[in-house]
Amino acid sequence: MRRHTRPRPGRRAVSGLAVAGLLASLTAGIARADDTTTRGTSAEPIPVALTGPDRHGMATGQDYPADGEPSFSVGLRGPGEAEDGGTTTSLHDGEFTVTIDAGGLEGVADVELPCDADGLVATCTGWSVYPGEVYNKDWDVRLRAADGAEAGATGTLRITGEGDGLDFTGKTVEVRVGVPDFGMRTLTEPEGFEAGDVFQGRLGFRNTGEIAADRAVLRFSGSRGLSFPQRFSNCSYAVHSKDNLTRLRKVAVCTFDGPFAPGDAYRVATPVKVRTADFALRDIFGYRFSETAPDDFPGGYEQGDGPELTLEPATGGTYRNYAEVDLATGNTYDLDLTGERVDGAEGDTVTAEVALHNHGPAWFNSLRAGGNEPFAFSVGIPEGASVAQAPEDCGPLQQDGGSGVTYRCWTETPLLEQETRTFPFDLRIDEVVEGAKGLVTLGRTFPSEGAEANDDGWIVLNGTGDEETPGDSAGTGSDGPDDSDDGGTGGTGGNDGSDDDATAAGGTGSSGAGDQDGGADTDGGSLALTGTTAMTAGGAALALLAAGGALLLVRRRRAATATAADAAA
Repeated sequence: MRRHTRPRPGRRAVSGLAVAGLLASLTAGIARADDTTTRGTSAEPIPVALTGPDRHGMATGQDYPADGEPSFSVGLRGPGEAEDGGTTTSLHDGEFTVTIDAGGLEGVADVELPCDADGLVATCTGWSVYPGEVYNKDWDVRLRAADGAEAGATGTLRITGEGDGLDFTGKTVEVRVGVPDFGMRTLTEPEGFEAGDVFQGRLGFRNTGEIAADRAVLRFSGSRGLSFPQRFSNCSYAVHSKDNLTRLRKVAVCTFDGPFAPGDAYRVATPVKVRTADFALRDIFGYRFSETAPDDFPGGYEQGDGPELTLEPATGGTYRNYAEVDLATGNTYDLDLTGERVDGAEGDTVTAEVALHNHGPAWFNSLRAGGNEPFAFSVGIPEGASVAQAPEDCGPLQQDGGSGVTYRCWTETPLLEQETRTFPFDLRIDEVVEGAKGLVTLGRTFPSEGAEANDDGWIVLNGTGDEETPGDSAGTGSDGPDDSDDGGTGGTGGNDGSDDDATAAGGTGSSGAGDQDGGADTDGGSLALTGTTAMTAGGAALALLAAGGALLLVRRRRAATATAADAAA
């Protein structure tokens, strides 16, 4: 059951605006109760739409929603859009009424209405109308199936409005006893699947609910390393969260006419192709069937222009509440830390640049964990030197009598394929120590690391060239990303990606999310690693966090202070 509620911050914003408006009226010596003039009366009436769901379903035997939550809310939408920053000006000031009539639900639903309702009718009052929906007043409705009501019984709830200078568009909500409920056919990555291959998904569902569904709406999505070469005519396509590399999703929404009877199963007649980029690593493909369209549809979507995607009856299969699969799980990245050789005399300040490289071919992130923790590495300061100035995201981890100093550096993720980040250390040479070295290290090998030999680097001060610097190399490299949508295919063999015997969908591991261009973004989210295959990396992150927690706390506080200062300015 989908609840159709609107953000509560709008109510708080309206309260503040109403108080400000009342104070202004009092200052001008105007008593609002006696003010009979309203905007909208001197010209054409202001159109106001009454809002709420088109349809609401209740399972038989289901009680009212718990904890006082509404089954859904009804409200207003004025013409235009609300301004940002909570400064929206009202379009209309003057009393109006909204009537919620649940008389058509008698014998179908038990009803709790707002506004001191008289039986099955509630008359609610309001004063101001604002552009858009979020700042306008709304009212909660609570429903449950009436005793003795059978699955399939329907009724209507009608909402009307009236007010001088306003032209209300009425709203009818169809209320139904019994709900269709879809279980998704599980998926698994085919054996031997590699980055660049095309996954062919036999997406499907079973109606496990009480009544037939009038329609089915399919929503499928893929993270940054995935693309959809097909463009079905009954599907619309969009890219969500383009500015967040971890949360970016390429989304498609497809509609199918029913009915789809209880107990019956269906699958797409044509497999849905999901192409993986060369940089893909544990990128997530997921889908869901439901009877209603997503809340964000159809805004920002583009209609497909290819053949129609159809459904056909299906037999067998395992069905769950959701279906996801990680793709290109065998791909690897090549993390490479490098230091620098520098020379100077006693008293000099020299700059040694530490660099973190990802030579690919895969990108480095953790989609499953959401990318909410920083990724850290250690920088040893060579003997005889002290840090005059450290990079912004680096701080001292330990110190032993002025020597043996180690810095911990934190960097944001994802770390994209072929990306390099630099961390310049200004070092003051307090004493010339020939061939002094400081180790730059990740601390351990990560799960999908494809070249462990170059994971360490070194800062060398006044070296002779004979110093041993194991692990310090330029990495293996690759030719970079390829995420075109030209409809090319890869080797999936005959496996259609379905797993009728699977007991769970999806998987765990580390990869990432980002823009569909494959472009680098050094301002992306931060890293958290979870799951079976990511446990070693997660353990490293936790160990580093325990050691350098004070630095992280100071860094976050500093960021919060800067944000507050910017806001104040």
